[in-house]
Amino acid sequence: MLLDPETENDVAYELCQLLGRAILPIRRTDAGAGDGDRGEGTAFLFAGQGREYLLTADALTRSGAGEIGLRASVTEPAGVAADAVALPDLADGWRHHEDVGVAVLPTGGLHEHAAGEGWRWRTQQVPDPIAADRDAIARIGVEPGSAVVLAHGVGAGGARPLEVAIERVARVGDAVRLLAELPAGYVGAPVFGVQAGGDGEVGLRCLGLVLPARDGGHPLATFDRIWAAVEAA
Repeated sequence: MLLDPETENDVAYELCQLLGRAILPIRRTDAGAGDGDRGEGTAFLFAGQGREYLLTADALTRSGAGEIGLRASVTEPAGVAADAVALPDLADGWRHHEDVGVAVLPTGGLHEHAAGEGWRWRTQQVPDPIAADRDAIARIGVEPGSAVVLAHGVGAGGARPLEVAIERVARVGDAVRLLAELPAGYVGAPVFGVQAGGDGEVGLRCLGLVLPARDGGHPLATFDRIWAAVEAA
């Protein structure tokens, strides 16, 4: 569904309020010069089947050391947590689904880590009722629709600010794609759209997550396929 600019801005604002603390920066800490933005991306918390998972693009988690960034608003009490949770072996613990392009991390270990350091997570989650199912993905057509991306970009000095991008999404061949390339840090971020359901009711849907850029845009790992990866985790 293509929204007017004012409605797009309203949806983006509401998403930041409702789900801003579900979005976390992730990066490879061993990424060397010449890697460009390949070491920096976004992950998000998803609640499904009564459990919590961290989801991101599998391309970000295949090897090396990394970390999950922490901003003050996602931990409590204030001033106790470090700036990041280190992941010495970035690939360890994730369930890798190369065919989908998604990596899934059950968050039990993250909560144990926080408890061991005397703090706890204060986050939000993308809830499973808004995750797009097969029918919702099938309704995405060749005509561009509005898409809102919540991500941690890459700012001056390596800062990772929470950002929102309003883009266009459409079906191109067999793939659902964002039609423009996004800035550094956006790979792995969730993508949201507004759709009319089979009953005609309009609602927010998490369409999937951003995969690495290709051919002037970004293919999405759509949530109908992400569900299978989560069920296998």
